[in-house]
Amino acid sequence: MHNKKSILAGLIGLALLAGCSQGPAQDQAHSGLTLANMDTSVKPGDDFFRYANGHWLASAKIPDDRPADGAFYTLRDKSLADVRALIEALPKDAPQGSEAQQIRDFYASYLDKSGRDAKGLSPLRPLLAELDQVTDSRTLAQALARTGKVGGSAPFGFWIGPDAKAPTRYSVNIGQSGLGLPDRDYYLKNDDASVHLRQQYQQHIAGMLTRAGEPDAQGKAKQILALETAIARIQWDKVALRDREKSYNKVATGDLSRLAPHIDWQSYLNEAGIANQPTLILGQPSYLQALDTLMVQTPAAQWRNYLKWQLISDYAPYLDSGTDQANFAFFGTVLSGTPKQRAAWERALAVLDAHLGEAVGKRYVAQYFPPEAKARMEQLVENLRIAYGQSIDTLDWMSPATKAQAKEKLAKFRPKIGYPDKWRDYSAIRVEPDDLIGNLLRAQAFEYQDSLSRLGTPVDKDRWYMSPQTVNAYYNPSNNEIVFPAAILQPPFFDLNADDAVNYGAIGGVIGHEMGHGFDDQGAKSDGDGVLRDWWTPTDLKEFRFRTSRLVAQYNRFEPIAGQFVNGQFTLGENIGDLGGLTIAHKAYLLSQGGKEAPVLDGFTGEQRFFLGWAQVWKGKYRPELMQMLLSSDPHSPPEYRVNGVVPNIPAFYEAFKIEQSDKLYLDPAKRVKIW
Repeated sequence: MHNKKSILAGLIGLALLAGCSQGPAQDQAHSGLTLANMDTSVKPGDDFFRYANGHWLASAKIPDDRPADGAFYTLRDKSLADVRALIEALPKDAPQGSEAQQIRDFYASYLDKSGRDAKGLSPLRPLLAELDQVTDSRTLAQALARTGKVGGSAPFGFWIGPDAKAPTRYSVNIGQSGLGLPDRDYYLKNDDASVHLRQQYQQHIAGMLTRAGEPDAQGKAKQILALETAIARIQWDKVALRDREKSYNKVATGDLSRLAPHIDWQSYLNEAGIANQPTLILGQPSYLQALDTLMVQTPAAQWRNYLKWQLISDYAPYLDSGTDQANFAFFGTVLSGTPKQRAAWERALAVLDAHLGEAVGKRYVAQYFPPEAKARMEQLVENLRIAYGQSIDTLDWMSPATKAQAKEKLAKFRPKIGYPDKWRDYSAIRVEPDDLIGNLLRAQAFEYQDSLSRLGTPVDKDRWYMSPQTVNAYYNPSNNEIVFPAAILQPPFFDLNADDAVNYGAIGGVIGHEMGHGFDDQGAKSDGDGVLRDWWTPTDLKEFRFRTSRLVAQYNRFEPIAGQFVNGQFTLGENIGDLGGLTIAHKAYLLSQGGKEAPVLDGFTGEQRFFLGWAQVWKGKYRPELMQMLLSSDPHSPPEYRVNGVVPNIPAFYEAFKIEQSDKLYLDPAKRVKIW
């Protein structure tokens, strides 16, 4: 039943979108398409990914210093080059303690190859010596906590973030960790390739322990691999880890000793600085219970060796050249197939991004992010919000009660565009030009104390979790916010001078994707205030799960490597984001046209350019080793299926490219999935 209020709202939305398109004047517009990448000999209805990107896929060679190539990598390279120019222009006489001095000297400390080589592993010796003191449950618990302080890996760790059921306050969360390989499945599969990889991993561990001067490195490596395998067996798998409800288990701090009595929790909490917290949130309680048994079964000496290995491995990229190269030989070449490392200056920028990201970002946006780009993005986000609301209104499977909750959540979405409104203050970090490990440890100590200082304070909703120079975007369910750093707001994702169609298909699809995370199988468990709670009627939730299960089945059939398939359940959240995002972006594009027909540019209609804009964003090719790793550990589907897996479900795609039943991508209308 329609009422006057909903009809009026729809008309207002249509008028607003039709009147606020801020694209270039049509006589000046260019399509925004990269025609040279296309392979028009491929039928769009057979393989739209290769229709849009086929010539590039056939001709491009992945550079030796990367495991993949594509649109994201191209834009990342531009961001890196821009940041490098900024840093190399910093004054050499910047005052001590200033941001310019911190950035310049942190960068220099990474590039100080001769100094790092002269030191070898000596910067780690004090930390390794501390681990020699592990002899019982008390000293082991203290060592686990100290490992977390320096950014090392351990069988479990904690982090401080908004309480999912009370997101205005911070909580301490404890969760599983501590594996050296990317996912538990690497330890549990017994096919020949997996067995061989574990043998290579054990030899790598032995080699690194030898570099550190550890006696009986081979024997210790065998024990370390056995211990990591035992940890892997009791950990939750990647599908279970996605479940936000199962991962929320609030307990009284005093109850930890009943759950896992052989872990000296008091010593751990005291050393970690969180002993005064009345409650904690456990991610995987059954894992901690099983780990408690493993703690008893494993001698202290084996835990010492394990923690030493984790520390060496975590800091290997920042030590001498030989240790760095040995680390890359396994994790870079064996695991991801990359023949050689990125240039030292690129790796130095990654360190800066991790530890002084906003100090660098402040300079980046001042130089490279024009105000008109921020304003246009803000308008695009609002256009998508209106389109999403209209789409919710028209859903034939959702009741009015659930629609009202969904609309309220949509209205409370908070967009963050480009850069933070307030910048972080890093002045407490002392940075020296010839002390990389010291700089890392001091930066880690700063982050640790900054995190602890949030406990007992209101959640800072202005905080960003990516730097402005990052080519990415994210949705944060506890803050119900969508965040788009400045660096992604450039071609091919966003082109200020391009026709609207490609921008709506590209960055509009990305905006819709991030909004879609608020309504995916996990994001939909939080309401408009970020509270983890069920706001669905039982009937609507059942239908939602049925529709998402059909999407799982579609993606389960995709086979990027012979005999290995996409895990549709693991990738479900991202696939819902893609499908919902592109669907809503298309609706927003049509509304922006105000009923007018877009011009034909470069031989393509506006509708066709919209879908091509989406497809060219996902231009990418991966080394087989990386693809193998991503199938095991990445919740995103491979790029090909972010195109070919999505468009067959959208009716407008069939109309735009005249898709026929004989085409390979064709799906019978009854099999197409529509969620939002």
